[in-house]
Amino acid sequence: MNTQPWSRFGALLLALAAGTAHCAETGVSDSEILVGQFAAQTGPAAELGKRMQLGILAHFNAVNAAGGINGRSLKLVSRDDGYEPEKAAAAVKALIEEDKVFALVGSVGTPTTLAAVPAINAAGIPLIGPFTGAQALREPFNRNIFHVRASYFDETERIVQHLSTVGITKIAVFYQNDSYGKAGLEGVTRALAKRNLKAAASVTVERNSVDVAAPLAEILKAAPEAVIQISAYKSCAALIKQARAKAYGGQFFNVSFVGSKALAEELGDAGAGVTISQVVPFPYTPSSAIVREYQQRMTEAGNKDFDFSSMEGFLAAKVFTEGLRRAGKTLTRESLATALESMRDHNMGGFTVNYAPKSHEGSRFTDLTIIGRGGKFMR
Repeated sequence: MNTQPWSRFGALLLALAAGTAHCAETGVSDSEILVGQFAAQTGPAAELGKRMQLGILAHFNAVNAAGGINGRSLKLVSRDDGYEPEKAAAAVKALIEEDKVFALVGSVGTPTTLAAVPAINAAGIPLIGPFTGAQALREPFNRNIFHVRASYFDETERIVQHLSTVGITKIAVFYQNDSYGKAGLEGVTRALAKRNLKAAASVTVERNSVDVAAPLAEILKAAPEAVIQISAYKSCAALIKQARAKAYGGQFFNVSFVGSKALAEELGDAGAGVTISQVVPFPYTPSSAIVREYQQRMTEAGNKDFDFSSMEGFLAAKVFTEGLRRAGKTLTRESLATALESMRDHNMGGFTVNYAPKSHEGSRFTDLTIIGRGGKFMR
């Protein structure tokens, strides 16, 4: 009896099974990797999500044009969470269960990312480069989350250090009444306590609100020399404008999450002199290889409107794709996490990230920038 046809058929089945096993990981096929992002695309914080997305796509487009990662192209699937925790939880659940993405990149916000953590942990899906510096996403250690930016503790320490160096010690805090604002407040409080100081006033604003009349009244009553703001650009701009209208002459400082470009545009002429801490290289001057690459990729994508938020999205995408390259052709979520953890002091051309099996901090880089005339930024 001739069994050769059956042997060939069996070999074909084995080959098909091997191919199926090879591409069994969710969101990975022979030709494509599906990547998810949950971030505000609408509402008062929309510019943060939009700019992060621009930076991610600028890098993904360049990678795809060069043949992808190990022959696979990258496809970004974005879902709008409006910068609201409940929507973020639903968005990440949909990305995992409906869109079936392989990994997540560039989420935006502390309360939104915290709301997504249960679904992230349940799926064991990596999240690379969340746009938040909150300690609650760093401690306790979470193997699924890989930070690319410095923490809010790092940023607020840099701000308070600068203020104390120039002799300013009477400092008020204006913070968003949620996990993001409280994380920033804790950072300021720690930095002040380190210098035997206390906040002159601590006042709050609700998320996605610009109702700042009451907190402004408390600030003016305390008469601080400087105000550190831990909120999004709409509410921070509202406070600054109304304070200036009442002849308040103190200085305003913001952490990077405010959205520097969006804040400058919202403030217009009232923005001159406002200081913002940054966690990425200065994107306007091509003084390093990473900034030159960022500017080139943004330009190729048809966008010469550079800014800090899209730079952060670009860096998150770069870290992610380096992890993919190191993970190799047989790609799984576990192999990606292990590959990312092998990135010790990885210099991307002027910006270094450092991971280890029990440390996903990424970077502690901070800088201070000032809004100048015409909304232009200066270091």
